[in-house]
Amino acid sequence: MTTLGERLVRGRGWLREHPLALDGALALAVLLCMVAGSFVDRHGGPHGTPDFGGRTPGATSVLLMLVGAAALVWRRRSPLGVLLVTGAVTLVEHVAEDPPAPVAMSAVVALYTVASRTDRPTTWRVGLLTMTVLTGAAMLCGSAPWYSQENLGVFAWTGMAAAAGDAVRSRRAFVDAIRERAERAERTREEEARRRVAEERLRIARDLHDVVAHHIALVNVQAGVAAHVMDRRPDQAKEALAHVREASRSALNELRATVGLLRQSGDPEAPTEPAPGLAVLDELLATFRNAGLPVELARTDQGTALPAAVDLAAYRIVQEALTNVQKHAGPDARAEVSVLRVGRTLEVTVLDDGVPTPAQDGGGDGGGGHGLLGMRERVTALGGALTAGPRYGGGFRVQAILPVTARTGEAT
Repeated sequence: MTTLGERLVRGRGWLREHPLALDGALALAVLLCMVAGSFVDRHGGPHGTPDFGGRTPGATSVLLMLVGAAALVWRRRSPLGVLLVTGAVTLVEHVAEDPPAPVAMSAVVALYTVASRTDRPTTWRVGLLTMTVLTGAAMLCGSAPWYSQENLGVFAWTGMAAAAGDAVRSRRAFVDAIRERAERAERTREEEARRRVAEERLRIARDLHDVVAHHIALVNVQAGVAAHVMDRRPDQAKEALAHVREASRSALNELRATVGLLRQSGDPEAPTEPAPGLAVLDELLATFRNAGLPVELARTDQGTALPAAVDLAAYRIVQEALTNVQKHAGPDARAEVSVLRVGRTLEVTVLDDGVPTPAQDGGGDGGGGHGLLGMRERVTALGGALTAGPRYGGGFRVQAILPVTARTGEAT
């Protein structure tokens, strides 16, 4: 049973790959049916029953049946042309022979092909024309009454051929639409997955940049201080090296937590510590003060619950802005940080009074660094706004306005 099914499947596949062979087999089957029907006398038997062998088709009928069947071989390539040929030979048969041979069978197959391979308006126009012409010829040219079953049969068969072809075309279009919708949905899912992966990679890249830039800047400053006072003030050098050690340890911990997001679900030692936020802002500012940067803080957000994404973004903005001050504003610069809750927004501002330089990170959109770009991407992702630029009279200003309701729907 399985072997027979496999053979049928292979045979169906072969016929789909060779449509001309299938049409040739169909044309041969239609020819055999027409020839067999031409030997039947519909009313030659007892009590008016059909009598097989009661008549013999003439040479003209045989020729017309051959032409009509042969035309069906090209029914896929030129449906309307084949219908025109088969309709013409059917019309000639009804005019020349009485009773006519069943040449109309070829026209019925051709009309079905037109209906299944064209649109509905064409099917209506061509089908009605074919039904009218062939049925009219059968009624006017035959000796039988116009209401005879033979004449009505021509009308019925042509109508059913058009209806069946239109139904097949509609079902084929429906299946194609479902397949296209499924393929489009699959492409959409793949694009959405790629977009989410890209967003996650960008977020992790921003976190890595913020962590590395902040802590390496602190390590660089404290190492410079230690090298400068090593000989004259060993106690201060020792304190600076302790800050270097603490900053490097913090950098390693944050890097471990960030890179841990890339682990697979079954990997051990996944990070469990929460992401930093404004709750540890004082500790962040203490690291800058220890590195020699005077920082003043003003905030009115105590007791305010923020979405995790907004809390992390605010912390990273302060961290990156102060890192830029540490790196570029000069040794005598001072910084001011303000975190204010204004209505449904959180305003984070970082000011300094240093001397701006062309190489300042994030000093403009055309800068070579990624600090300002990363801050702007964070704020934009949350639906906020960020402004950054030199201050009148010297220094630099960074201000971010963040909505307290994140785009993900997390609200206070």
